Amino acid sequence: MENSVMERIKGGLIVSCQALKEEPLYSSYIMSRMAYAAMLGGAVGIRANTVVDIEEIKKTVDLPIIGIIKEVYGDCSVFITPTTKEIEALIACGVDIIATDATNRIRPDGRTLDEFFGEIRVKYPDQLFMADCSTYEEGMHAAEIGFDFIGTTLHGYTEYTKGAELPNIDLVGQLAKDCGKPVIAEGGIWLPEQLKAALDSGVWAAVIGGAITRPMEITKRFVAAIQ
Repeated sequence: MENSVMERIKGGLIVSCQALKEEPLYSSYIMSRMAYAAMLGGAVGIRANTVVDIEEIKKTVDLPIIGIIKEVYGDCSVFITPTTKEIEALIACGVDIIATDATNRIRPDGRTLDEFFGEIRVKYPDQLFMADCSTYEEGMHAAEIGFDFIGTTLHGYTEYTKGAELPNIDLVGQLAKDCGKPVIAEGGIWLPEQLKAALDSGVWAAVIGGAITRPMEITKRFVAAIQ
């Protein structure tokens, strides 16, 4: 399965279909239709949040799914699949790739990334895991400790990368060249030419979310341009 999932997403566009509770499109049904539209448009994979959304999307599309569960624990800044509980929920729903925060920040249960991932890598040796990183060093480290995919998802979103210009084509290209694992470019890709630049830099695949599946954010960008 591993190789077939990797090959199916190679060189393609993965569309992130997510809506938070406070957003207008918050609905598993709507996310499943978003995923279906993305598939018809040529997407090679879907990134989705929560078990209910993933289950609904799986009824609608036959594409590899990168699954996450966003869960906030107190004032901990790690919230993308932050603990073993979320990993197990995603394993149970049969998601192709599980993405988790792979920054150097301490997790809600007080563990480091190495402690957390060391345990789940041993427990689930056949599961594909994607590292959501924010820096080159984090990406290199995630590759070293056994993640299957390295993503730049959190570049610009951690306390120490805030304000970074997105998308960072140099970062994804350097990681693709150096880390020895398939790199997934994610973060701030809004234009077709940016997507092409990312793929031309040597990454395995790219994820686009807001520019395709968040109409409120898309509208805000247009409105800001005329104000």
